[in-house]
Amino acid sequence: MNVSRIGYYKWLGRPESNRERQHKEWTGQVKEVYERSRQIYGSPKVTQQLKKNGISISERTVTRIMKANGIRSKR
Repeated sequence: MNVSRIGYYKWLGRPESNRERQHKEWTGQVKEVYERSRQIYGSPKVTQQLKKNGISISERTVTRIMKANGIRSKR
């Protein structure tokens, strides 16, 4: 991996960044909206619902979150 032992352990012990915390929060919210829709909504409708709930997030980000977590709308 070409990583020093010290560098690895520093990386391992560093605190979670703001971006990582925000991403985890969004992931939970996307899953919640998806489940409430009976797994029917895709990323456009999930994004629309999140914006109605006051969460500023792009459709592209919702798409990435859904893809990374294996979430797909039922057809």
